[in-house]
Amino acid sequence: MRRALQLARGGEGRTAPNPMVGAVVVADGRIIGEGFHRTYGGPHAEVNAIASVKEADRHLLKDATIYVTLEPCSHYGKTPPCSKLIIETGIPRVVVGAPDPNPLVAGRGIKMLREAGVEVIENVLLKECLDINARFMTAQLNPRPWIQLKWAQSADGFMAVLDSEGNPKPVKFSNALSSVWMHRERARSQAIMVGSRTRLIDRPRLDVRLWAGQNPVKIECEHDENLPLLMEKVRRQGINSIMVEGGPTLLKSFIKEGLYDEIRIETAPVTLGAGLPAPILPDGLQSVSREMCRENVITVFRR
Repeated sequence: MRRALQLARGGEGRTAPNPMVGAVVVADGRIIGEGFHRTYGGPHAEVNAIASVKEADRHLLKDATIYVTLEPCSHYGKTPPCSKLIIETGIPRVVVGAPDPNPLVAGRGIKMLREAGVEVIENVLLKECLDINARFMTAQLNPRPWIQLKWAQSADGFMAVLDSEGNPKPVKFSNALSSVWMHRERARSQAIMVGSRTRLIDRPRLDVRLWAGQNPVKIECEHDENLPLLMEKVRRQGINSIMVEGGPTLLKSFIKEGLYDEIRIETAPVTLGAGLPAPILPDGLQSVSREMCRENVITVFRR
């Protein structure tokens, strides 16, 4: 299952709104096939793993076990049901990492397998298999997408300086490497949001030019938007995840409404002394990672 999780990461930034999934076929004490969901609309992980089995090993499938990070699908979508393929292939045992909360699956895949006489073992490395698809899982279980709040700040907690008239002037905190890391984060999200003021002042490109992947959908938020309703609208449009990369006003509004799952802060080793203060972190957050990116520190918090 750990190998399947490694494989699943290969689809990062390319499978949304579908989840990342990896699969490994084991027989005769060795891996005879493996695969992952490479891109949205393409074959699922189980299909690629079974197809990768060499002709000389095909006879082993009748005694094989397939490890899959997410419950095999049971419905016809852009591809046929993976549960049906496993049954037709004759694989007698399936090990599943996490259940699929998608209402079109939600236990039906496992039920289909068991009714066909396939042995199913569930919840192997459950936490890891849920974590890798936190964006997908959150969107399936809530009326809103998974939300990441992101900002960069000085060591003394300011996001920008102010000119003589009190208007914010952007400051570049990122270095060459942390900019690449940031673009990777953008590629992980289906959409990216800024406030109308940030768009006018910073004119951000909001793309992933420094990383391979799909450019996120750009969403501009007006100052008087009803954020809960806006997030529900975004979810109905099929968007599972969104990064909020706005100024402190927009970020504070999301925090006030409790609309966040993760907060990512990049802190540069410079002091401004005064300026536009960064948001204050809400109580109850858990620090899940702290990484040095050259001289900058990137800290990630989750609820």
